[in-house]
Amino acid sequence: MRKSVALIASVTLIAALAGCSAAGGASADCTVRAETGSATQALNITGDFGTVPTVVIPSALTTSTTQRQVITQGSGDMVTSGQTVTIDVSIYNGATGQVLQDSKFDRSTTMAVTLSDTATLPGIVKALECLPIGTRVAAAIAPADAFGTAGNAQAGIGPDTTIVLVADIVSTALAKANGASQPAVDGFPSVVLDDKGVPGITIPKTAAPTDFKVAVLKKGDGPVVKTGATVTVHYTGALWADNSIFDSSWSKGAPATFSLTAVVPGFAQAIEGQTVGSQVIAIIPPALGYGNQASGAIPAGSTLVFVIDILASN
Repeated sequence: MRKSVALIASVTLIAALAGCSAAGGASADCTVRAETGSATQALNITGDFGTVPTVVIPSALTTSTTQRQVITQGSGDMVTSGQTVTIDVSIYNGATGQVLQDSKFDRSTTMAVTLSDTATLPGIVKALECLPIGTRVAAAIAPADAFGTAGNAQAGIGPDTTIVLVADIVSTALAKANGASQPAVDGFPSVVLDDKGVPGITIPKTAAPTDFKVAVLKKGDGPVVKTGATVTVHYTGALWADNSIFDSSWSKGAPATFSLTAVVPGFAQAIEGQTVGSQVIAIIPPALGYGNQASGAIPAGSTLVFVIDILASN
């Protein structure tokens, strides 16, 4: 459906600090790709996790390699590559000190970031991976790991600009639905999962149902998804007519994060009221999908089938 990080969010990653603990806390099976260096040591950052930081950036800060430094060491589960994490983050232009994005650091302005170099700017991934939940980290992101020689004028970033980021790692999303398996429901396509949790869908060669239907394949024990929530999901979408897959977050290598106000009504209805950790299958008639208009690989008047893993909800 879309990448999980907005334009400015893709620019971010940790600012730096002086006089704080070294970048560490990685688990044995997680490879750290950003260490403390002169750029992060030149930054002066004060403030505890969950409070607005004070950030002083020296004039025209530059670095040729992405660096990070832990300000507050967390004690939660380790964040690893491929996960989607929720962060409070402020982002700065290292050359000018200009604030590119601000956060209240009270969990009211968090954003979800997928730790994949193909889904998010590599510098952001390097800043956040291999750290525990509850950590505040600062990073100086090298241009090569951000917007390079082109910069990004829309975001206020010139060519070869270093980006400074301060982020609190608030939580992580599940990698796949982890709920208890539920009995199959008659009238729905069959679903078989591979060892990574990727669903294979087999749709019966019958006329498509005319009504919206949803069934729970796995029942999670996490929070209930509220109407209009921002969710992180893995999904596969198929056409009832020919069993063809028209979209899948699994094939893109990362889950998707979006507001339920930004998707077709049937997709939102399938998730709202369910619990995080659940996997659901939904049959969506045209009226709750794309109607009588074609959309990409979806012909007009199509009945859609979605298998959705609900990984997080804010």
